[in-house]
Order: sequence, then C-alpha cells, then structure tokens
Amino acid sequence: MNLPAADLGIMAEHLPTHEGVISKLRIFKEIVDDQELKKLIQLNIQMLREHVRAMLELIDPNRKGEVKLADMPDIQLNTEMLKLSEQEKDIVLETRAVSKLMGSNNFNSALMMKDMNVKNIHIQMAYQDVRMQMLYNMVVEHVNGDFTPLVTEAMQSKTHEKYKHILKE
Repeated sequence: MNLPAADLGIMAEHLPTHEGVISKLRIFKEIVDDQELKKLIQLNIQMLREHVRAMLELIDPNRKGEVKLADMPDIQLNTEMLKLSEQEKDIVLETRAVSKLMGSNNFNSALMMKDMNVKNIHIQMAYQDVRMQMLYNMVVEHVNGDFTPLVTEAMQSKTHEKYKHILKE
C-alpha cells in the first residue's frame, strides 16, 4: 500500500527517536534497583516497541488492510513499595519528560498526516504516551519529586468572573 510522502517522512523521522529512547530506557532499567520503577520502565519499553511495530507495518509496501495498535497493558503500581534513590528520582523525572515530549510529537505529527490509518495510529500513540506520563507522575508525586504552585481561590474566582460572559447568548 502506497503512503503519502509526508506520512512516510514523519515516520522515518520518528523511528530513530524511538530507537534512541528505547536504548536509554534499557540503560535506566539496568541502573535502577526499585522493582516498581523497573516494572514501569519495562512497560514503557514494551509500549514503544509496539509503536515501532505499528509504524513498520504501516510503512510496509506489501501491507494489505488496516494496521491496529495493540492496547497498552494495565499496570498496578504499588507506590507504597517505592523507595527511590536520588538518581532514581532523576530517572523518573527524565522518563516522564520523555513521555510528554513523545506524546506531543505524536499528536502534532498526526495533525499533519494524510492517511487516516496512519493519523489514527499516531493519535493512539500520543494517548499511550500521555498514559505513561501519568504513571510516571504518580511516582513523582509519591516521592515528592515535584512542586506545583497553586493559585489563590480569589484569583481563580476573579478569572472565572472575567470570562463567564462568553457563555451568555
């Protein structure tokens, strides 16, 4: 099946990125001692390998029919078991950032793609990347690895009042 040139070009650019990220995750998996974090990194590797499989199938000129992306397996993280070193905390921050960037890249690429199967697969990939980001975020929150400043209720109310007129007819 012949693909639009834009779709092939975007996927040809994505594949080395996936290769590099998978290699980095394998290194991280060897470095970390925490079993829950190892399990999460392994899930990320499996997910990215599935993304590579789907893209290679989409690229295959002998392909007949639609390509499907496998669902991401469910994972039960026991955050109470987490005992991360400072290095492991840094690894979680890095893997979360990578998931965020990959999700953004997949979604933006999907917006530019022409073939509907290719476009839909990349939207699904972006969603899976966001799910990984959320899982890493659970770990980050549990180990107090992040700080998110909150606005005051007064500022939130002021903003609400300023813009609620938009809904009026």
